[in-house]
Amino acid sequence: MNRFWTLITHLHTLAGPVMMLLYPLYASVVAIESTSKFDDEQWLAYWILYSFLTLMEMLLQPILEWMPIWYDVKLIFVAWLVLPQFRGAAFIYQKFVQEKLIKKYGGSQQQKSPKGTAN
Repeated sequence: MNRFWTLITHLHTLAGPVMMLLYPLYASVVAIESTSKFDDEQWLAYWILYSFLTLMEMLLQPILEWMPIWYDVKLIFVAWLVLPQFRGAAFIYQKFVQEKLIKKYGGSQQQKSPKGTAN
């Protein structure tokens, strides 16, 4: 039973880096190489949200140390952001970030640039 528990512990430890970094890195490279904008939005949104989550985690570290299930909650949340069945990162970006940017700035910068000018 001890070996089984050790194996489960190691898998749990590896799940975070694989789910939060390795798979998104791979999927981001695939998205860059594809011609579809659909996957680009998902992975750009993921990296924005992951950076924000990491910054908040650094700021709130003293509080999060008191929450023993924080790592598991974070892992489940990141899985929702990453997995293609859910496209959570694109959902959050479209529902919250993009709407706030449109309200504040009135549209994207590309829409504001005059036609016929080179960027």
